[in-house]
Amino acid sequence: MHESWNDRCIITPSLITLDLCNLEQQVHILKDAGMTHLHVDILDGYFSPSFPLGLEAVKQLRDRIDLEFDVHLMVKEQQYFVDELISIGVQQILFHVEEESHVDNMLNYIRGKGVRAGLALKPATSLTSLDYVLDKCDAVLLMLINPGYAGSRSESKVPYAHKKIMDLRSLIDQRQTSTLISIDGRISLDDIQTYTPQFVDMFVTGSTCLNRNDLAQSAVSLMKFREDLLHTI
Repeated sequence: MHESWNDRCIITPSLITLDLCNLEQQVHILKDAGMTHLHVDILDGYFSPSFPLGLEAVKQLRDRIDLEFDVHLMVKEQQYFVDELISIGVQQILFHVEEESHVDNMLNYIRGKGVRAGLALKPATSLTSLDYVLDKCDAVLLMLINPGYAGSRSESKVPYAHKKIMDLRSLIDQRQTSTLISIDGRISLDDIQTYTPQFVDMFVTGSTCLNRNDLAQSAVSLMKFREDLLHTI
């Protein structure tokens, strides 16, 4: 597994916030700026009323770019998509605990294929769902807005976002697992500064941090912000 998963303050830009008509070019811009991970949201139109990106696009992109694919799976029937994504060659699959009847089995299955595995939680999903499987999670993704509604101007971070992040960090520290915490949903520079490095490991960045109309400059600025932040710690 690529050593970049051990980095502090991993920036994983969300694929669906980019210019989807110029996807390959935009992803290369991110890599040129120094980014090592790419957050890939897979939705089926049933989990939430959104279907921005298909598996074929991910497959073609996988063949053309050398980045770590961090997949957030938001689908009803998970096994089919998991098998397809493993075949494509992604590095991490985070699936929603709310949609999986056999959470322990699915974590074992994905990890048994040599792929990092973990869980994603909707904002209102309790951390108690992690009680018996946390040690099998390479990462846990906390959604700070309701998944699939990022394009809605009325959708903002849930007021209990900070408490949930702190509670998960406390749980991981108590269990002494190596589970990474990833957060997604209107992630800002202030969020990155607040939670790096002792609380959050991965930040899914979208339009709050990146400008698709000037992606090169905004990506360079974001990575410089990260570098300067880590130098002060």
